[in-house]
Amino acid sequence: MSFCVFKGGEVFKDHFEPGMYVCSKCGHELFSSRSKFEHSTPWPAFSETIREDSVSKKEEKWGAYKVSCGKCGNGLGHEFLNDGPKRGLSRF
Repeated sequence: MSFCVFKGGEVFKDHFEPGMYVCSKCGHELFSSRSKFEHSTPWPAFSETIREDSVSKKEEKWGAYKVSCGKCGNGLGHEFLNDGPKRGLSRF
C-alpha cells in the first residue's frame, strides 16, 4: 500500500499502516512506514529514506537541509540532523 506525503492537505502524522510513502506529485517512493516514528511536530517524521537517491537535499543556513523529491523536485520539507528516534539519526 502507498501513501502520498502531504497530498491535498492530508497529514499522515498519526498514520502507521505498513506501506510506502510516495511523492504526491509523481509517485516516486520516498519513505517506508518502518522508518516512521512519533515526534512532537504536527508533521509525519521518518528516520531515513528508501534509497539515497529518493530525495535531494540542499543545505539551509540555519542548520537543516531542504528536502525535495529525487525524481521531480517536489518540495517535501526539511531534514533535521540528530533529531531522530535514536541519537545520531536524522528526522525528515
